[in-house]
Amino acid sequence: MNLSSLFGILGTVIGLVRALPQLVSLLRSKGALGVSVDTAATSSIVSYGWAVYGVLTAQPYVALATGSAGTIFLIITFVALRFGRQIKEIKVAPIWLCTLLLAGILAKEKGLGVILPISILVSNIPQLWIAYKEEDLTDLSLGTWLLSMADGFVWGLYSFVEHDFSIMVFAFFQLSTSGLIVAFKLFRKRKGQNETLPVVPKVSKNIIVVKEVKL
Repeated sequence: MNLSSLFGILGTVIGLVRALPQLVSLLRSKGALGVSVDTAATSSIVSYGWAVYGVLTAQPYVALATGSAGTIFLIITFVALRFGRQIKEIKVAPIWLCTLLLAGILAKEKGLGVILPISILVSNIPQLWIAYKEEDLTDLSLGTWLLSMADGFVWGLYSFVEHDFSIMVFAFFQLSTSGLIVAFKLFRKRKGQNETLPVVPKVSKNIIVVKEVKL
């Protein structure tokens, strides 16, 4: 087994499972606090775009991993809408769907190869914005975004072996934006824990204790 196959298999496994923690979190909590439905919808579209790119460029690992992730992100979109997010929040997804369709129809894999690398940046920005803006990120899955960081790292290694610049750019944006989302999640979590800690009154060191002396 060569390096390309090794990284491809590892990337496929991560692609198959990386969105699952978010889906499980939504179903368990029946809430969607801190979850961007626009990112979920756009991620689904982008993942399917990568699946098409993988088929057109004869890279089955790319097609399998991203196609599976696209289906899970689509389910997350509907579940998030069911548990509190608003459909009016979906702004980027329809625009990017049209963009990818035009790129694919007009220039096939070359067109997708130009547009898809920045798609991960476009899809993750809504979630990054919500992570920055909203104080309560309770239902945002840390597991999914840690796996997304791993996804970017592994596909980055794959792109070096395969000399695929499109996947290389995708990997960089995936790793960097996912890392920022993880940082916000951890910061909000720590801040929330600090706010719930009981306040212990400070005892002044200047208090003089006077003992009662019995005569």
